[in-house]
Amino acid sequence: MIRNWSRAVRRTVTTVGALVPARSSRRRAAPVTYTLITLCCLLFLISPAAGLNPVYGTGEEVLAAQRAYFRRWGVIPAELFEASPGSALTPATALFVHGSWVHLLGNMLFLYVFGVMTEERMGRLQFALFYLGCGYLALVGYAGANAHSQESLVGASGAISAILGAFLFLFPRARVTSLLPFLFFLPLRFPAWVVLPFWVTLQWLAAGRAGDGPGVAYLAHLVGFGLGFAFAWVRFGRTTRVGGVPVAAPEGENQP
Repeated sequence: MIRNWSRAVRRTVTTVGALVPARSSRRRAAPVTYTLITLCCLLFLISPAAGLNPVYGTGEEVLAAQRAYFRRWGVIPAELFEASPGSALTPATALFVHGSWVHLLGNMLFLYVFGVMTEERMGRLQFALFYLGCGYLALVGYAGANAHSQESLVGASGAISAILGAFLFLFPRARVTSLLPFLFFLPLRFPAWVVLPFWVTLQWLAAGRAGDGPGVAYLAHLVGFGLGFAFAWVRFGRTTRVGGVPVAAPEGENQP
């Protein structure tokens, strides 16, 4: 999900979800979600990270272009709190930057599955502000905890983790279809109140083993999830939550 760009290879996906619509055939209107997905994909395709644009050259040239690209638009914790206007904007720009095809596709999968229902519940404007605000704060939270790090931090999953947190509060009984490697990838359906806390536990355990070097910024996932759940609780706590709405979704994943 959120990753420090320079990790070349990490472990394969810990848990993968299957996208199979459950019961509702009504097409949901989620223009903000679809716009975010489109924008992230387009920006990735024209960036040096995709490896498709010949203007960046090949070999060492494209690697140098990637390093410059991530440092320009990603969050560098050691530089974030220098009161520079440019650095202050990087937690926003980093939400639209991804380090690899797997990084991009994993994040967009989560955004599509959980974002559509959450946007419909919140409304377009509120969802857009929620996404950007929680994503920004998740990256700032990670940077504050690793203020000496010089690694570039990129990715949308601070914001996407916030969506997961809000989804858990708003749709606790929604059915989530998951494929679990340790159960031979059998498709199993669990309520969100089982699946998403399990995902958070994985992030917590991984964060305890992770350093501030290259890899996945699990702490940003945790901050985003907490912000999303808290926002939904404060904003919608006095209204009736939606339960029992089936939804098929990924349980969680570790990006390379």
